[in-house]
Amino acid sequence: MNRLANALSKSGVARGDRVCVVDVNTPAHVLTFFAASKLDAIYVPLNFRGHREELAYPLRHSAPKVIVAGPRYVPLIEEYGDEFSSTLKITTSAMNDHTSQWVDIDELINSADHQEYIFPIDSPEETAVLLFTAGTTGNPKAVMLKHSSFTSFLLTSMEPPDPEVSEKTLLTLPLYHVAGLQAVLAGIYGGRTIVMQRQFEPGEWMQLVEQHGIERALIVPTMLKQIIDHPEFSTRELSSLKVLTYGGSSMPPTLIRRAVPLMPQVQFINAFGQTETGSTITMVPPEDHILEGPDEIVASRIKHLSSIGKPLPDVEVRVVDENGQFVSYGVSGEIIAKSPRLMTGYWKQPAETDQALHDGWLYTGDLGYQDSDGYIYLEGRAKDFIKRGGEMVSPEEVEHVLQEVPGIEDCAVIGLPDETWGERVVAVVVTGSGYLNVTEDLILDHCQSLARFKRPEQVIFMSELPRNSLGKVLKKNLRTELSKIDGTN
Repeated sequence: MNRLANALSKSGVARGDRVCVVDVNTPAHVLTFFAASKLDAIYVPLNFRGHREELAYPLRHSAPKVIVAGPRYVPLIEEYGDEFSSTLKITTSAMNDHTSQWVDIDELINSADHQEYIFPIDSPEETAVLLFTAGTTGNPKAVMLKHSSFTSFLLTSMEPPDPEVSEKTLLTLPLYHVAGLQAVLAGIYGGRTIVMQRQFEPGEWMQLVEQHGIERALIVPTMLKQIIDHPEFSTRELSSLKVLTYGGSSMPPTLIRRAVPLMPQVQFINAFGQTETGSTITMVPPEDHILEGPDEIVASRIKHLSSIGKPLPDVEVRVVDENGQFVSYGVSGEIIAKSPRLMTGYWKQPAETDQALHDGWLYTGDLGYQDSDGYIYLEGRAKDFIKRGGEMVSPEEVEHVLQEVPGIEDCAVIGLPDETWGERVVAVVVTGSGYLNVTEDLILDHCQSLARFKRPEQVIFMSELPRNSLGKVLKKNLRTELSKIDGTN
């Protein structure tokens, strides 16, 4: 870490400079985060699943001083030509076709001084990380998280390491997700050994648990289903696993009720949060996953499993009406949160920041209610984002692509319940008269320009879309009606 920080400093990286990383989970990825933090530079991990066009905006918006890329992503960055010619470009693995444009990270580290220098850090309130969310109109927003956002989470959620206890954590979530980054920091702060999976694959995940005696892991519901449905699940030795935290998207009640008896030694935890909240803000604890005992208690716990839990100690969560006034228990409204680790805003987007932050409260855009026991229940998302397998999909972005298809007069993109992915992306389209050649196959083929997880999995043709008096598509009505037809309600 010291060598890399010193090498970056010698290359001109200083306080406030952005260091972008495009790579799967690797030790070099983590090392880059700590080296950037040591310089008080800003770490910017990007979604490696994005296409060239989808990476262009985050790169341009963040204007990086440094780009660190895995070998498979180097050609993608080179497609931008001279656009980032003044940016220091580092690859995390030696390349056969090594060019003068790229520096190998190991060569850079080996050439630097190992001495630990104290670089000036202005304040723990300085921005440490930029994390990009899904964009509402095709362009994502860059969430600014400060150094204290992470320390607050760790100090209130983690116990200091016990020298008598040795634990191993399996990191599966990507580092461009706030939960993945927090998992790394929690593991390090807790004195745990971190085993990194480059990208999730259920067979390899079970193999790593068995091979390394993994005790803790963090997954999304989609991953859990793939694990317990895997043909090798019953033959794998997974008894070392003690704690399994899930989040990122809604957990189907039937899935968690299947998983609990299949993994009786595991303490399940439901962790809910957003990038803007600095990771987890509410939690359903392990005791609510114990589905044994008197019928009344079991029924209460089953109900709690459909919630996102109670607020963590350093978080206040309230539900407000359209005027920002707190509402009573059981009354629906928008969920808002206050915490020392909330984002400070969106990078270079003051208007969007002002919309999201009011008097220290973050307006999450999620709708729901709180019961008298303090548990919070989601009812929908005000912004209609679709959560597919832990990834956030902007309906507007997909709609913009659909509108490029000749013959489509109107369209809407919604998420419908899916047992495997949590939600699936569905395109509802209205075609003009005389456009009989506009087929589902043609539409799906046109959407190949989108990242795989954003592409519609189904196209539904309608004569018209339901709209209100102002012309806005009534997506809630659309989801309800199509869910009935689809049999998912």
